[in-house]
Order: sequence, then structure tokens, then C-alpha cells
Amino acid sequence: MKKIDWMQEVLKRKEALIKDTQELLHIKSVLDEENATEDAPLGKGVKEALDYMLQLGERDGFLPKNVENVAGHLEFGEGEELLGILCHVDVVPEGDGWSSDPYAAEIRDGKIFARGALDDKGPTMAAYYAMKIVKELGLPLNKRVRMIIGTDEESGWRCVDTYFKHEEMPTLGFAPDADFPIINAEKGIADMDMVQKEMEQDLSDASVKVVSFVSGKRYNMVPDHARAIIMVGDNEEDVIKQFITFMQQKELEYSYYKNDEQITLEVIGLSAHGMEPRNGRNAGLYLAKFLADQPLDKKAARYFQFVSRYFYDDSRGVNLGVAYSDDISGDLTINPGKFSYTPESGGRIGMTCRYPVTNNMDQTKAKLDALLETEGFYIDHFSDSKPHHVDEKEFLIQTLKKVYEEQTGEKAELIAIGGGTYARSLKSGVAFGPLFPGRPDIAHQKDEYMFIEDLLKATAIYAQAIYELAQ
Repeated sequence: MKKIDWMQEVLKRKEALIKDTQELLHIKSVLDEENATEDAPLGKGVKEALDYMLQLGERDGFLPKNVENVAGHLEFGEGEELLGILCHVDVVPEGDGWSSDPYAAEIRDGKIFARGALDDKGPTMAAYYAMKIVKELGLPLNKRVRMIIGTDEESGWRCVDTYFKHEEMPTLGFAPDADFPIINAEKGIADMDMVQKEMEQDLSDASVKVVSFVSGKRYNMVPDHARAIIMVGDNEEDVIKQFITFMQQKELEYSYYKNDEQITLEVIGLSAHGMEPRNGRNAGLYLAKFLADQPLDKKAARYFQFVSRYFYDDSRGVNLGVAYSDDISGDLTINPGKFSYTPESGGRIGMTCRYPVTNNMDQTKAKLDALLETEGFYIDHFSDSKPHHVDEKEFLIQTLKKVYEEQTGEKAELIAIGGGTYARSLKSGVAFGPLFPGRPDIAHQKDEYMFIEDLLKATAIYAQAIYELAQ
């Protein structure tokens, strides 16, 4: 059989690939349960993105299927075994500070800018066109090939949970939702809320009262904005000066304004994916640290001093007593991504813990429970997605290594990540691209983008990978 020039096949379809990618990126597919309907249980935007992909697949001759309006698939080929390509079309909220409309999908300097360009709509379309190329070439396959499309990857994974209750588990597969070369180890993901226990209000020592404090929207994002409304006694100007000095020392953007007896304090940080908090600047932690040093009432002081003591400047769980590291997947990390406090309801911290492959989360949680008991907090809404690890000797990894090295001329190193991809829902599944070595990881950040060159390269790699894995 004549050797296939996969990149040449991609270039033949370049304009259509870019156009379809932009169309998908135009859809604001952020989780919206407040406006859920029966046919859009996770919101109109994510359902629209799912429908778009299913209609695209039907247009191109794939067999489409909608599963409970939260997931779906596109399939072609024949065979007993099933190759799965697991993608998602939901995105995290766009956040602030973009240079252009986050859903315009503008192309500048060889890059396509949009929320979801890198995570995960650009890669989803690359994998789709890879399937399309293999199908259109009429290549002989021994496995069915199925793209599984989720709509809740950035939140609770209800899409894949629902999907696999109704549909078969692929024999093997990959998720184009992380880094090249090959990610064969993913840390465990434990999300939880730390909730302040009820206690009596005692305002006797308080010259600063916190009316409200809020920061962050998602466990898996470093908050880039924080706001507190406070009431101050006689030393209003002094507190404002301290705020300005603190934020200037930390080199952070800030603002404040007065409204009658209340002062609103705002801080702008830098958003990043919660799997590596050091890539961002947590606005909530900086504002909490400032408030912790003010003369607060006992209830507020307990909350803000707790946040400051255990989370400020510590993303490795050292102060919480749960630090851990292994050679396969690196350090345990902690990202407090959601904060709230009012005098009436007390304080709450929503956080994600990304823990190494060899770490025992039951023991880690027991340590947290014991510590929180002494500090007047407890854990609520705990969820745990176990770590995932695929041995290098498996056919899947050996095949993907071969494909990557042939396509790029570079050695296919195996890597571990703190993020969770759909690959962990497969027994034999890995994350495979789309971020090439040396490229900045700007997923979940403002001005998220993907190089057009990388979109094309990834499509060629995925096309060859689908062909070799499904033979």
C-alpha cells in the first residue's frame, strides 16, 4: 500500500477545518444549570455545542447519537473492538481582560484566539478531521472508531458518567485534551468544600466588619478576581492606606470605592488551571491575607486567618500537613478556587487537590478531617476521581510513540499531569496532545489561543494514530 502523507491530507482540508473550528468556538458553551431545560440539562450553550458536533458528523456520513442530551458520539467502521476518542465541548467561564471577544475566534499572528481554542474545542475539531480523513480515504480497519463528546468535563463529569451507563466502554482510546507527546499518568482529583462551623457573633473587638467576601467560580481555576465589602469605624483612611500598600507590595491590580458606610475592595489576580496554582496569582488568597491582619470579629477572624494560615503562599499542602510527592507524577497540589464569607452564613472554601498516583487519598482526607475539627471547619461535597496510570509496554502507548516520532522527528517521552482528562475513564486510555513541547499552556487563561500550525500538525498526528490503532 502506498505510504500516506497525512499532513498533505490535512492541508487539502485546511480551510474547512479552520472554518468549522471557528464555528464551534463561537458557541458560549459554559455550564449554566440555572437556565437548564429538559433538553438542555446543563444549559443551552453546552447543548448547542453538542448539537453542532452531532450535526457536523451527520453531514459527513458518521453515525451520530445523542445520549441523554449531555453527551453523544460519532462513529464509523466495523469490528468487534472499539477505538474511543474522548473529547469535550464545554469550556470554563471566559473571565476578564481579553484583548478580543473570547468567542469571536479571531485569527491573529497565526493563532486562533477564543475560550476553548486549546481546551478542548480546537483539539476536538482536529480529532474530528482526523477521523474524517481516515474515513474519506477508505482505509481498511478492524475496529470501529468512535468520537465520544462530553459537555461537563470542566465541572462534574456527569456527561461521561451518564454516557457509560448507556454505552459500551471502548477497548482502548485517547483524549486530545492535554500535552504531547503522551500522558500516561494523571493525578487523582479530590474536590471539596471546607465549611466554617456555626459560632456566635462577637463584635466586641472588631473595628473592621466584613459584610461579604467572594472570589472564584470553579475548583479547577485560580481565581483572578476577589471582592470584599467592609465597614470600618473611625480609621477608614488608615485601612485604605494599608490596602493600597499591601497590594502595591504584591504588585497586584486593585481598586476601592466608598458607598456611605461601606468600602468595597477589589483585587485582580491572574487566572490559571488549578492543577498548577503557581502559574496564576490567586486574587482571593491575597485579599483574604490582607483581611486576616485586620481587627475583625471572632467569626470573620477565624475564617480569614484559617485561609491565610493554610493556603497563602502554599500550593503543596505543607501547612495542611498533607504534602506528598512521587517519581511518577510529582507533587500533590492544592488550589482553593472558590471563596465566600458573610456574617450570616460564615465562610466556605472550595478547593481541588491533585494528588500523585501512589498517594492514598483516604489517609490524606483523614488528616484534613482531623485538622479541620480543631480549626472549627468541616468537609462538605467531597468527590474523588482516582489516579490513572497506563504501563509503557501496552500496545496503545507503543503505537502512539511510533506515530508521534514519525510525525515530529522527536522522541516521544511519557509525562504525568495534574489535570484530569477523559482518558482516565478508560482502562487503556491516555491523553495525547494537543499542546506541543515548548508551547505555553494558556488553557483557562485570558486570551487563550491555539497556533494554526499546531492545529494542523495535531490533525495529521491524530489521523495516523487512528489508522494505526484501528488496523
